[in-house]
Amino acid sequence: MLTVPDSVLLVIDVQEKLFHVMYQKEQLADNLQRLIKGIQILEVPVLVTEQYPRGLGPTIPEIAGLLPTIKPYPKVNFSCCGDEAFLQAFKRLGRKQVLIAGIESHICVYQTAADLIAAGYEVYVVGDAVSARTEQNKDTGIKMTLQSGAKLTSTEAALFELLKAAKSDKFKAINQIIR
Repeated sequence: MLTVPDSVLLVIDVQEKLFHVMYQKEQLADNLQRLIKGIQILEVPVLVTEQYPRGLGPTIPEIAGLLPTIKPYPKVNFSCCGDEAFLQAFKRLGRKQVLIAGIESHICVYQTAADLIAAGYEVYVVGDAVSARTEQNKDTGIKMTLQSGAKLTSTEAALFELLKAAKSDKFKAINQIIR
């Protein structure tokens, strides 16, 4: 099970030129925003990447605006693990559970998850907070990620799993985000 002290959220490549051609992009944006807001309430660290930002643009404003103090890690490798600056920052956090959200599920999400699993991390793909240009590629990417050893979760399931109980102010705040 996910725990706050062991978890980190990785938001992969939610960039302007990519995002606008994603399958069910409005639902994707809504779930990403809910996930990030909930993770912030729980005080779980967040890392953000951007694939070739000079060509694909920056992280979309709806996401970047929620993370004003977080500088995205630029990359050219599909797997985030191929970027040394990202990898160093990730390892410094000392977390063993990785929640992955972002795009595209069959490329950067999958390859990152596979590399992290091979390195011994416990990876959770947030199925309603990942996408691709087509429904088939989204679904294929999720299946590939699961076959590589990741676990499937959703925005709501992950947040309540991290929360553990309904006895706190954090529950009320997360409940408002979800509803």
